[in-house]
Amino acid sequence: MENFIFQNPTKLVFGKGMIAKLSRLIPADRRVMITFGGGSVRRNGVYDEVCKALAGRDTVEFWGIEPNPSIETLRKAIALGKEKRVDFLLAVGGGSVIDGTKLISAGLLYDGDAWDLVLKGSETHAVPFGTVLTIPATGSEMNNGAVISRHETKEKYPFYSNYPRFSVLDPEKTFTLPERQVACGIADTFVHVMEQYMTVPGVSRVMDRWAEGILQTLVEIAPKIRANRQDYDLMADFMLSATMGLNGFVALGVPQDWATHMIGHELTALHGLTHGATLAIVLPGTLRVLREQKGAKLLQYGERVWGITAGSREERIDCAIARTEEFFRSLGLSTRLPEEGIGAGTIAEVERRFNERGVHFGEAGNVDGAMARRILEACM
Repeated sequence: MENFIFQNPTKLVFGKGMIAKLSRLIPADRRVMITFGGGSVRRNGVYDEVCKALAGRDTVEFWGIEPNPSIETLRKAIALGKEKRVDFLLAVGGGSVIDGTKLISAGLLYDGDAWDLVLKGSETHAVPFGTVLTIPATGSEMNNGAVISRHETKEKYPFYSNYPRFSVLDPEKTFTLPERQVACGIADTFVHVMEQYMTVPGVSRVMDRWAEGILQTLVEIAPKIRANRQDYDLMADFMLSATMGLNGFVALGVPQDWATHMIGHELTALHGLTHGATLAIVLPGTLRVLREQKGAKLLQYGERVWGITAGSREERIDCAIARTEEFFRSLGLSTRLPEEGIGAGTIAEVERRFNERGVHFGEAGNVDGAMARRILEACM
């Protein structure tokens, strides 16, 4: 196992009615800017509960943080926050709202353009913030990462700042989510875990078992959620799986991959495809191309997650990859680029961008432009 230092300071406030706790979680003397996405929080009751919890507080609202939050929108939020002298932020929504709020929190204390901070990659001199999560998927509610887009140049980059001070998770607030949004969230969670797990075996029994436990849970609950999205216990398990899948708990001391994510970000930047939907396409292609490099872990994954024990080594690896792709299809998601109208031109552009930046992703550092091309070609 590799050396590591671990600290996750986010307080999780989980369960029915917990939005009412906001009045105690946010200091009474703070000027609070509440950030939102679209109007779903008005329809599902979250907005009213937040307003009730913060009644009498000094608050300002910013609406309109879109999926794959853009710097163009976040600049407006930063300007409003500076004008109102905001010193605490509350993100109410899914991962995109939380991601955007992480950049806002840093931008409020920065004199230049916040895109500078995105290109820099990180900034921890920031205004504190908390979250009310309404869409399980990204794990942003309990980590320090974000991904920010720039529409004018069709770019999308990771950005790191501080952890949320707290995150409120009420599974009842997921009951009205559209089926596709839930499907993409399950895929996102599944691939988050795979990026930290699908590398090499034998590094940590604890991390392997924790990761496999989350994967097994997702496989078990996914069809049940498709049948009934109003089951509290199912949605609670989904919500907690998404949080635990990317809060550092399955990453302690183990090598990580993230090539699938970085390729997927380019598909989102170029085509606007939902993040989880890109991962459902790219991960099977990554496994097909890197099957020898990841072979030993694929065998372990196949046996422990899918119960694959019969056949030759190659047959079991084939089956593990096939079962993964079938899982994403069972969610109603595409697993091939042409299904989303993506072709050779995009593959060439992703290769060009990787080469231009000189990047090398994956646990072996071997996913460069040429390898990204091979992976995307395997997704055709």
